[in-house]
Amino acid sequence: MPETRYDYGGDEYLLVIFNEAMDLATNFKILAVCQEIKRRGVAGIIETCPANASYLVHFRPEVIHPNQLIRELQDIEQAVHHADALRSRLVDIPVLFDDPWTRECAQRFGDRHQDPSVSNLEYLMRINGYSSKEEFITAYCDTPYWVSMVGFVPGTAWCYRMVSPERAIQAPKYIRPRTDTPERAVAHGGVFLCIYPVRGPGGYQMIGMSAVPVYDPEEHLRDLRGRYILADAGDRWKFRPIDMDEYNTIRAQVEAGTYRYRIIDQRFRPSEYLQSPDHYLRWLQEEADHA
Repeated sequence: MPETRYDYGGDEYLLVIFNEAMDLATNFKILAVCQEIKRRGVAGIIETCPANASYLVHFRPEVIHPNQLIRELQDIEQAVHHADALRSRLVDIPVLFDDPWTRECAQRFGDRHQDPSVSNLEYLMRINGYSSKEEFITAYCDTPYWVSMVGFVPGTAWCYRMVSPERAIQAPKYIRPRTDTPERAVAHGGVFLCIYPVRGPGGYQMIGMSAVPVYDPEEHLRDLRGRYILADAGDRWKFRPIDMDEYNTIRAQVEAGTYRYRIIDQRFRPSEYLQSPDHYLRWLQEEADHA
């Protein structure tokens, strides 16, 4: 990786840039640094915010001088150069693919799309070389997605499929953004997947609907109380295709406040993943299945 760059962001912020482009190895290092900052409890640091290829530090300049902070962060970066493990959660996300709500939304904004004659899912299927919806959905769900960062709209997780670049599913954004997108729409733009936490504008290609919320400001669900959002940077989200009957069952549980997320805490070892990605992900899945 290129040399790390430290940029001042006013009096209370420091932007640390690892790379100009995002890849998983870079993001692993950033998350390791942020986790080590929290573990050390560096005096004067209020919060760290990891991003795809950088992270932001909010600090109190009356407690720690920015130059001293940079030296501390450089020391941490060297210390985690060979980070052994990251905290990572495997999260089950049940999805109704090619659902009626995102299809209706796509039809309303067909004049803003590359090919309004097909659904967004069918468009992605075609441009990525898949011959059927079943083949596309299977490929989409066979590998977990790494949450590289959280932000933009509260609760938005930016998810990167854990495959080599040549296997990545890619999608252009809409020609012109929509002014409306359903809450919980599962969508794809570039190489990233996201779930829209609230209803609002958007430009990603919509391919399905999550049965579960990723943002709960009213703390209706037990697993989101005290945190409001589902995602943590470093999560691995595993998308599970469901039918309409299961979708309706889960939605009823969510509305009643009884739904419990399937979340497994694991230790993720970047070195083992980078050495043999598919084998290591299978091993983690087997470990989770027996937890």
